[in-house]
Amino acid sequence: MTVMSYLGAIGAAQREAMDADDRVIIIGEDVEANVYGTTGGGKSRSSEGDFLQRYGKNRIRNTPISEEGIVGAAAGAAMTGLRPIVDLSYSSFLYMAMDQFVNQVAKNRYMFGGQASMPVVFRSAMFYGLNTGAHHSDRPYPMFMNVPGLKIIAPSTPTDAKGLLRSAVDSDDPVLTFEACLLWGTKEEVSEEEFWIPLGVARTVREGTDVTLVAISGSVPEAVLAAEDLAAEGVSVEIIDPRTLVPLDRDAILRSVVKTGRLVVAEPAHRTCGAAAEISALVAEDAFDSLLAPIVRVTAPDMQIPFSPGLEKQMYPTRATIAAAIRRVAGLAQTIPSASQH
Repeated sequence: MTVMSYLGAIGAAQREAMDADDRVIIIGEDVEANVYGTTGGGKSRSSEGDFLQRYGKNRIRNTPISEEGIVGAAAGAAMTGLRPIVDLSYSSFLYMAMDQFVNQVAKNRYMFGGQASMPVVFRSAMFYGLNTGAHHSDRPYPMFMNVPGLKIIAPSTPTDAKGLLRSAVDSDDPVLTFEACLLWGTKEEVSEEEFWIPLGVARTVREGTDVTLVAISGSVPEAVLAAEDLAAEGVSVEIIDPRTLVPLDRDAILRSVVKTGRLVVAEPAHRTCGAAAEISALVAEDAFDSLLAPIVRVTAPDMQIPFSPGLEKQMYPTRATIAAAIRRVAGLAQTIPSASQH
């Protein structure tokens, strides 16, 4: 075991995948890094250091600033034998390549009758909470959850970032990974050995008996803090981190709700048609008889992200708003003090 940051774990996973398979390449804007690691590596610098020296320009390739071109080239490379890892920087930039994602990447395996696979990973970072303005702060994973043919992961820890990325690279289906940049600097002990975390398997972050709290991406650390607060008040909270949003570990969520009888879902995306809405619908359809209280969602409101630091700070689930939602479903409070959970 060694202490790794979230980004360090991603870099380690990329090294392992590239060492194991010559078909794995990294492409994107500014991913070429010199041997000293002072330039390149993409916005996240996850391929800086000796990547270029170690793997060469045939496998670490800069691209023009054209998301549609990058995604289209990666799809073609994947269909003809390579296994690209694509650094798309800001998640908001995925919109520029929607035609490629929806009509090519997601559909081509089906359209070609299974004769071609699509082993490609698209990495992007959600830069919310950093006052980057409306054009750079989106959390668009719910939009892509609605596109059949795509797998979607949202790791919240360095361990999950490493293990899920290894599985994503090995998948013959396209995988979109959404990284909350607020988590990039988090550190924990991670195995130096190769390991894989299967896609579609949730993680129980904390065992509990009174309330199930499903938390997504950057909401997971806030959920843990909220659960600690509620433990001091005598409420036992079980935290489930789906990790993979498509395919979703439905069984893990339902088992927990059947045990606790209550559900709160926290995620940083908008309220309408979000992952929280899908999880809430799942439980309402398949575990309604187990519910002892209404389901509560803690999300961002349906509005554009303000540039003002003071205003943006109020947009996303926090320790306080998650704790308030738990108190409500546990019968300890009647109202939730935030417009994002009405």
